[in-house]
Amino acid sequence: MKKYMFLLVLLQILFILTSISCGSAPEAESPLQPTSPPPAAPAPEPAPVPTAPAGPSQASLNALSSVASRVEEARKRAIDFECPAYFPSDWEAVEAHYAAAGSLPTSTEAEVQQATALLNTVADSYDELFRKTISLYAQAREDEVIAARDELIATGLTRTFPELLRSTDETALSALGQYEAGDYYAARDTAAKALNEYEALSAAARVYLVRQEIIDRNFDKYDPESFYKADEIAWTAIDEFEAGNYGAAENYAEEALLRYSLVLASGRLTHAANLRDSAAAARQRALDLKANIAVRDFFNDADSLYTRAETALRAERYEDAAALYPESEVRFLIAGRDAEEKRRIATEAIREAEETVEASDETARHAEILIEGGSI
Repeated sequence: MKKYMFLLVLLQILFILTSISCGSAPEAESPLQPTSPPPAAPAPEPAPVPTAPAGPSQASLNALSSVASRVEEARKRAIDFECPAYFPSDWEAVEAHYAAAGSLPTSTEAEVQQATALLNTVADSYDELFRKTISLYAQAREDEVIAARDELIATGLTRTFPELLRSTDETALSALGQYEAGDYYAARDTAAKALNEYEALSAAARVYLVRQEIIDRNFDKYDPESFYKADEIAWTAIDEFEAGNYGAAENYAEEALLRYSLVLASGRLTHAANLRDSAAAARQRALDLKANIAVRDFFNDADSLYTRAETALRAERYEDAAALYPESEVRFLIAGRDAEEKRRIATEAIREAEETVEASDETARHAEILIEGGSI
């Protein structure tokens, strides 16, 4: 134990001496003292951990949303004004870009910027297509309106009722003014209104003209019930037109036209049949008078017309038949009259001849008496 304590005290003394020596002068290396180990190399810095890219800013997202709305509006306008029909190949190309833009990622700022740029290009393409199309579209609508107006004028009704054109012409001119002002949707709707009005008026004009022919030719007497039913529907068409329901007005007008046309066709058939009866009677009388023998050529001309009328009647060409039957009837009457006149002349000649023969016989008898010395 004492030995252990001695060694401990000795170690403490040596430690103190060593400390004093280090503080007063640099420690000299002693060949008996082991060298200190070299300083440890610094530990390597840890590799930087990759960080995720920052998400897009709200301003970029707002810009993307705005241009997306612009694309949808431009695309809808192009479709509304029939760009795909006028420029199909260009339309397919723009649609491909539109689809590609819709599939782009938008999770980072760079991706949003890229998608925004492509959508702007797509919107510009749709707008360019619209600019190329709008003049063609407007011209097509103008051609439709003018054709409908010309059809209305061709009915001849506007000469009697010029006011039918005035209001609708004003509507058509309004559409032109809206187009020139760049108000394309309003121009489209106004032009459609004018077109509907012209078409409805044309239908009404056809109804009026057919009805007027029935009245003028007194055909309503052949089927009065059908005629009055057509009148009811025609008045309904007028009411719908005045209410601005042009589609309904045109439908009712077409139905009225169909009914009037059936009445007119029935009247034409009945009229042609009546004319046929009259012509057939004249033909039979001419035959009874032997016109086919007495005035053969003239009778044959009349009979040829009659045959053509019969053919037209069987083919339901009632107007042709109605024109031919009276002409053949007149010729049959003339043929019968001429035949009768020839018969009268022939009868008179025979009578005169007989009288002449009788007179000659009497004269001969008187002469014979005188020759024989007798007295008369």
